[in-house]
Amino acid sequence: MKRNKVKMGQIDFVLFATIMLLVAIGVVMVYSAGSYYSAFKYNDPEYYLKKQAMWAFVGGIFMVAAIKTDYHIIKKFTGIFMLGTVVLLVVVLFCPPINGSKRWIPLGFANFQPSEIAKYIIVLYMAKSLTQKGEKVKEFMKGVLPYLMVSGLYAGLILLEPNLSIAAVIMIVTVVILFAVGARFLHLFLIGSTLVAAVGVLTILAPYRLTRLMNFRDPFADSQGAGYQLVQSLLALGSGGVTGAGIGQSRQKCLYIPEPHTDFIFAIIGEELGLIGGTFIILLFIIFIWRGIKTAVSAKDMYGTILAIGITSVVGVQAIINIAVVTGSMPVTGVPLPFISYGGSALVFNMLAVGILLNVSRQSANKN
Repeated sequence: MKRNKVKMGQIDFVLFATIMLLVAIGVVMVYSAGSYYSAFKYNDPEYYLKKQAMWAFVGGIFMVAAIKTDYHIIKKFTGIFMLGTVVLLVVVLFCPPINGSKRWIPLGFANFQPSEIAKYIIVLYMAKSLTQKGEKVKEFMKGVLPYLMVSGLYAGLILLEPNLSIAAVIMIVTVVILFAVGARFLHLFLIGSTLVAAVGVLTILAPYRLTRLMNFRDPFADSQGAGYQLVQSLLALGSGGVTGAGIGQSRQKCLYIPEPHTDFIFAIIGEELGLIGGTFIILLFIIFIWRGIKTAVSAKDMYGTILAIGITSVVGVQAIINIAVVTGSMPVTGVPLPFISYGGSALVFNMLAVGILLNVSRQSANKN
């Protein structure tokens, strides 16, 4: 039977404007934060600006395509996407390490990071499966355990890179989705407790992770060693004051903070734009989460609801973790700030995902 053409409404303009602001700020701040480092490393202060702007453009094309395409079409290809992602996560383990980790597949013109796909593949899988699960989601063996096993497979492969941070994000998002669709609180509490214990064990087994955890309590105790990055981040945030030193005026980006255009870019934002700029970024993410939840609530079907919850959770959880790390509220971990930190794979797939989210919002406007 031929499927009727879906009538699209208007996108959520507030959500769209928020995303565009975050991307634009990201391109500007990647240039500002990375100009000194790229001049030192590549003899081109605009190296990261060109790269990030290019990936923002590519991501924009994917986002527009997703906005115009009925999100139900994705459901047909979920199995293929899942299998392809597993293959990529295995392939990356045989690639040469970069900075001590095997997280990227070199393509010549760029390095591709499969874990950035895995975060959203889990969302696609759960959205498709949970629409058919119904009340069985309240049962542990039939409703919760299968999702933990599938998510655990992807998280386990990512953990081998090693990348505990993204593996943890995948498991957190899995629990968030299960909670949203009505899984029993007791089951989720036991899962959460197990995940915390697992992270604790993995931290103890890896000396560098344990050092980060112990140093988190007092980074100034080893300010030239394990606590160096966090100390420099706090110095950047503190020196920014209320109004900041101004765009391009950061001192900590001058090889004090290692690769300041990546995970610790929020520290440079705090230094150059001050408390006002940092608060504005946080406000944008709060608005994003609010509009994402609104889209989930008003979606025309359960599939759209779960997609919206999952996509919003992936972005929201990463933003919370990144800002918490940079401000010294939790141990240092390698989670980028969505739409803002430098990285082509992350930016393109984040923009593709929010394009799907905006498509859900377009169709919810026509809900009968």
